[in-house]
Amino acid sequence: MAVDPEKAIVLWPAYFDMRISRANGRKIPKRDAVESPDAQMLFEAVKALGLDCILELEKSYPRFWYRGGGRVLVEPKLKKAELIDKVAPRLK
Repeated sequence: MAVDPEKAIVLWPAYFDMRISRANGRKIPKRDAVESPDAQMLFEAVKALGLDCILELEKSYPRFWYRGGGRVLVEPKLKKAELIDKVAPRLK
């Protein structure tokens, strides 16, 4: 199944970065976060879960638009919170 960008779940590296506060965009507890994750790491973790995804390196997290970093679009087979909880352990 191909990923429809209009319906896809968006994962940003900031969701998993221990250096970013919850208020600034981290979605997981600090103990589960990693230092300096990138979109390629997220892409590989999602692929390991067996989900279709698209890597977009030219995109920037809106709060940190000046950093770049990319994002991953994932087919919506899970809820976003469930997906984040399954991807986080695969980044360690």
